[in-house]
Amino acid sequence: MSLRRPRSLSGLLLIGFTLVTVPLLIAVVNATIEMRHLTQQSELLVRHGIQATRHAQELFRHTASLERIARLYEVLGDQTLKGVLSDHHRDYQATLQSLRKLVADPATVLKLSELASAGSELAEAIERDDPKDPALHAVIESFGRQNEKVETVANQTTADIYGELKRLQENASRTQTDLFWQAAALVPVTAFILMVFVSLLVRPIRQIDQAISELGRGTFSRPVSVRGPKDLERLGRQLEWLRVRLLDLATEKNRFLRHISHELKTPLANIREGTELMMEGAVGPLDANQHEVVTILRENGIKLQRMIENLLSFSAWQAKSVGLELSAFALQPLVRSVVEAQALTLAAHRIEADLKVQNVEVTADRGKLRLILDNLLSNAVKFTPDGGTISIHALISRGQLLLDVADTGPGIPAEDRARVFEAFYTGKARQGGHVRGTGIGLSVVMEFVQAHGGTIELVDGVHAGAHFRIRLPVRANAVAEAAHAA
Repeated sequence: MSLRRPRSLSGLLLIGFTLVTVPLLIAVVNATIEMRHLTQQSELLVRHGIQATRHAQELFRHTASLERIARLYEVLGDQTLKGVLSDHHRDYQATLQSLRKLVADPATVLKLSELASAGSELAEAIERDDPKDPALHAVIESFGRQNEKVETVANQTTADIYGELKRLQENASRTQTDLFWQAAALVPVTAFILMVFVSLLVRPIRQIDQAISELGRGTFSRPVSVRGPKDLERLGRQLEWLRVRLLDLATEKNRFLRHISHELKTPLANIREGTELMMEGAVGPLDANQHEVVTILRENGIKLQRMIENLLSFSAWQAKSVGLELSAFALQPLVRSVVEAQALTLAAHRIEADLKVQNVEVTADRGKLRLILDNLLSNAVKFTPDGGTISIHALISRGQLLLDVADTGPGIPAEDRARVFEAFYTGKARQGGHVRGTGIGLSVVMEFVQAHGGTIELVDGVHAGAHFRIRLPVRANAVAEAAHAA
């Protein structure tokens, strides 16, 4: 028979609280009962000791009084002393009776009986014999010798009290030890129960947290499965529904991007081919104004082609159909080729390219690294005023390739910094050029940098405009080459 799972999180918490609390309550109740028992024993021992001590003192006093009155009667012969002795004898017997109730030792009980007999014999002799009778004198002398028994009874009573006290201490110590081991046994039991219920709670919560994190990162491939209380399982099913819905939307979006990009590439290719033919003079020589117009058409055609390539790259990356094609290549020629591809645009706006790139060999995806540089350079061109400078610096530092791309433009506003790497976010700042960007370039840059295991960040205080710094891991031999070149 399988255990039924609690139907709700509150039910699971209630069961866990009950299972943890009940053993503790049992231990507390048991400890309370044991302590009350010890308290009752101690109270009884104290009362017993006080009564025994008082009765022993009274026995000493009554014994001495009986002997004194008997000797006075023997000397004086005063008949009134008989009544006085009779009263003391009654108190004497009552004290012996009280002590007999408190004493458990058989020898002490026997001595108490002997003392009672001696007292009765003395009282009877006083009532029966003449004061001058030698028999009375013998009884009085015999009773006088009973003080030793009284002292023995008192000492034995004290010893009994100490014995009871010692047993009480032993019981207290044993009870303390038992309570300690009970508490020690409860610790692992309670810890085990807590671990069981924490695992029952943590596992579904961790599954929910992981599902939410994956949905937030845009990972929709793994189904959401939550096992636990019914309300958490219901939340898991809602997250699974959300995952499926987001996956459908992402698929539709990527399909739309691929279709629209491919649809745009064909007419754009014809436009670029036509502008190239016009630039080459295939339709006749061009005057200065015509050449300027064709140049503008050619530049914006290149921009449109780059945007379409970004859309295709972004769509493919989102669909997880693109991997890294790693190869070893020199970094300087790649940077120069990227800058030369945009040389006309840089020259048209009189923008100077400041290149400081170490002659190192890196292992990366050449096409994606080229696209990273091309997008960063295009982004810098958009916001750099005419006559400005774009800096591209690259060096090896602490086992990493540091790649800086900076411009002398207005920089990135504070309100745009948090979203500058989001897809399709174009910001609020005015862009240069005739064609507004799609907001995908920097998103593609971040995706490709992260695919290489690197990071990209905005740096402040070094250049006047926007300053992007990329950190990529490099091979050990590249570090050695950089050190040798330095």
